[in-house]
Amino acid sequence: MEYIIEPQKNIPVAAETEVLVVGGGPSGFGAALTSARMGRRTMLIEQYGAVGGVATTGIMSHWTGRQGGGLFEEFLFKAGDCECPEVINPEKLKILMLNMLIEAGVTVQLYTWMSDVIKEGNRITGVITESKSGREAIRCKVLIDSTGDGDAAAKAGAPFEKGRSADGGMQPMTIMFKLAGVDMDRAMFFWGFEDTVQLPEGDLQTLSRKELPAPAGHVLLYPSSLPGVVTVNMTNSINADGTNIRDINRAELECRNQMGKIVAFLRHYVPGYEACYICDSSNAVGVRETRRFLAEYQLNEEDIAEARVFDDWVVTKSRFFFDLHNVTGSGLDNDGAYRQFKQEHPYTIPKRCLIPREVEGVILNGRNIGGTHKAHSSYRVMPICMNIGQAAGVIAALSMEKKKDARDLDISLVQEALRAQNVEP
Repeated sequence: MEYIIEPQKNIPVAAETEVLVVGGGPSGFGAALTSARMGRRTMLIEQYGAVGGVATTGIMSHWTGRQGGGLFEEFLFKAGDCECPEVINPEKLKILMLNMLIEAGVTVQLYTWMSDVIKEGNRITGVITESKSGREAIRCKVLIDSTGDGDAAAKAGAPFEKGRSADGGMQPMTIMFKLAGVDMDRAMFFWGFEDTVQLPEGDLQTLSRKELPAPAGHVLLYPSSLPGVVTVNMTNSINADGTNIRDINRAELECRNQMGKIVAFLRHYVPGYEACYICDSSNAVGVRETRRFLAEYQLNEEDIAEARVFDDWVVTKSRFFFDLHNVTGSGLDNDGAYRQFKQEHPYTIPKRCLIPREVEGVILNGRNIGGTHKAHSSYRVMPICMNIGQAAGVIAALSMEKKKDARDLDISLVQEALRAQNVEP
């Protein structure tokens, strides 16, 4: 590979803060909001023009999984404006989430990419950003990596793994889109991969596997917050790594090319969709799985299946099956054991999952925390990630208050603060 040597530059320090949150998805939102509410000087940077991540720029259909108590419960109450509060209104959330952050005192900077970290020894002390204002530095005392992919922790040298242990295969990428022109009096909705209907031509899900371009091949259709509009979760791109820019571009092209064929399929086969057409689509391809960091503890599938309550819990009342999308095609992966998941009790996530090995000054947040490939398929969903963010914000705020590294914080202090915020095991 040929290299270009970049001349040395003097990079201006554009801001200094106590807590810096990189990434404004549900987990980053939760972290920044909580840290600021606890009185810490907090800044959030986000690469897109809105906070909310998959819930807003990704036009996700609904809140999947179950998350009791804490910030998500408060947020769901504020966000609900229809008969089904779990249905997401992306446009409402864009302003609601931004205003909540501003009202809490968070400094929000959108349209800003983190390109590198600043380190002193093995401790992160800030980041280098790229934006319309050029290359700048932001210094911080504590960094919360809410990038989903763990970009900051990875650049700092924290060890991680990707995909399943056998071959590194990761869950597929998807572009969500919306259909207008749907006859809602006759429209059918399919919330799960096993939801289907018997048509004169045969079973709908079987037909989708035969007629849609692989690796697409399932029907998932959800009501939206808009009249006559349905959200579609049917595009699929496999063998793509969300930390590789060329793979992301390939997935974007593949998913967008599937959309027209999906519309034609729905028009032909599904009652109520005869006149449907695309009226909106996600601003970016949705990435389900990339880096999972080696933390002080790796949450595993047995912890979830047994609804384990850890002594050092920081996230509680989380519940979701193993939503493991097929690594090699459409539908769910057989290893997800979807049909066998019978646990009705919620699980907890320990503080140790948020503390990476070998690097100081950074807290893991959201889907990049320490866990196995299979466990990740449960805790990666947005409601759980928002409460992971709440825990990260508490840990960061107390680290500043007690002048201790997050790794060394007394768990009783963390849990006391979380109990005051409606988080109980």
